[in-house]
Amino acid sequence: MNSDTGHMGLEDFATSAAATPAAAATEPADKDATTVGASQMEAVYDIPVKITAVIGTATMPVSQLLRLGRGAVVELNKKLGEAVDIYANNRLIARGEVVVVDDNHIGVTMTEILSSSPTQQG
Repeated sequence: MNSDTGHMGLEDFATSAAATPAAAATEPADKDATTVGASQMEAVYDIPVKITAVIGTATMPVSQLLRLGRGAVVELNKKLGEAVDIYANNRLIARGEVVVVDDNHIGVTMTEILSSSPTQQG
């Protein structure tokens, strides 16, 4: 984890995610409590999460917006090649790069997972 920025790299994220279940598995626990915990987690896995990748934003007066027509170019606040912001249910969770998935689709590769600590985000 990069302590200067509070950001977690993909390697750190994978390591911490992999270490958590292993640590929990080594602790002695009541078998019924483990079953209840697992079934509660199964319910969480089905909750839909809206993922949004924002390539940039622009602000303009309504009068300028109304003058836009087919072929108009709206300049965004980000530069070409700059990281895009990735949101989960309107909460910034990561940054990434736009990639081509196939001939007709684009995707986003997550290059930086942001810390979930509210004091680290800002």
